[in-house]
Amino acid sequence: MSATFPWRNRGLASHLESLQERIEQADNSIFIDVFDLESLPSHEGELSGALVSIKSTFDVLGYPTTGGTKILNQGIAQANAEVVTRLISAGAKLVGHTNMTELAYSGLGLNPHYGTPDNPLLPGRIPGGSTSGGAVSVALNLADIALGTDTGGSLRIPAAFCGLTGFKPTQDSVSRQGCLPLSNELDSVGPIARDVATCRQAWEVLSGKQADETQDPIYLVVPTNFGFDDLDPIVKEGFEQALANIESLGIIVERRHIPQLDDYKELPVWQFSAVESRRAYQSLFDLSSDQLDPRVRKRMARGTEVSDEDFMQTCVLRDRIKGDYQAAERNTFLLMPTVACLPPTFESLEDDGVFDQMNLLCLRNTTLANVLDGCSISLPYQSQGMPIGIMLTACHGRDADLLAVAEKLETVFS
Repeated sequence: MSATFPWRNRGLASHLESLQERIEQADNSIFIDVFDLESLPSHEGELSGALVSIKSTFDVLGYPTTGGTKILNQGIAQANAEVVTRLISAGAKLVGHTNMTELAYSGLGLNPHYGTPDNPLLPGRIPGGSTSGGAVSVALNLADIALGTDTGGSLRIPAAFCGLTGFKPTQDSVSRQGCLPLSNELDSVGPIARDVATCRQAWEVLSGKQADETQDPIYLVVPTNFGFDDLDPIVKEGFEQALANIESLGIIVERRHIPQLDDYKELPVWQFSAVESRRAYQSLFDLSSDQLDPRVRKRMARGTEVSDEDFMQTCVLRDRIKGDYQAAERNTFLLMPTVACLPPTFESLEDDGVFDQMNLLCLRNTTLANVLDGCSISLPYQSQGMPIGIMLTACHGRDADLLAVAEKLETVFS
């Protein structure tokens, strides 16, 4: 199924004028920069009529790449990121640079420099991050697609919290040229949209691939040894309802223990972002600067605790777990809640201890796909009127099969 964009055949020019007005009236923490919609080039193509917001970690010619910080001072981008060029060539109209967690370093989306947009579905609660402004731009119909990054869930968490679909592709399927890094080992580039068809079309443009399914068998598996501790009761109930919906169609879902996930739980995953963000930015600004979000500064400082030898050992262990999982579970598609909790309130996160606890809980299930170098998608689901996400995770390179399965489940959930 192909996505359709409402403005393709009914006056994009007049819509852009009204869009500009709506952006001006919207929460000013959604966008860091609003682009001049008439000056940016566009072409006829697969995404003609699509409005796309761009996370502030990507270079857009003529605009600063802030990464959600005020300390980077990279200046005005002299060229587009490769994925931005692909979007423009496919006919997309770029709306603006969206807000994000500073340097993409948390799954909650808070930004003390530019503010944090409210959750459009649950006022007073966070939108999730780090692609916070991107998710909100789609939820408020200011964009059809949000281009973002995902190092440990930064596409899928805000998608789940805002009632959207978030797709983290296999890392090497989409270029990261012209994108600020957090962790070179774990960063992936992908879309947030309202449905799987739009995510599929966006991924095909971003990757230059066609989403052709294989004939390999597919097994839906709920792991019994990972992802289900400390679930909010509403999330737990919603996940069981979703499973019942799937099984009512005759789709078999297996529940079983996966040994490689026990090994994964022993991996110090935090080292990847802590060590690699320091390596990326230590020559560009003072990592101890008071101009950094104190919570980001604290996380980056943890990188000093890790020697080069220790980090190398962590990478070796990660590669072993990744290889073992790929060999044993090549045809397995994991089913889990995207996030273990409901979107926290802004007020609850004022306490640093609560912030740290909730950040880890929000990232727990999603980070697995990044460490395994797989692909993963969060589908929207409602439980007791609250937005939760149902997540499918597959092995490296199974993107097309994952999208196909997700489209089938999407019809069940809707």
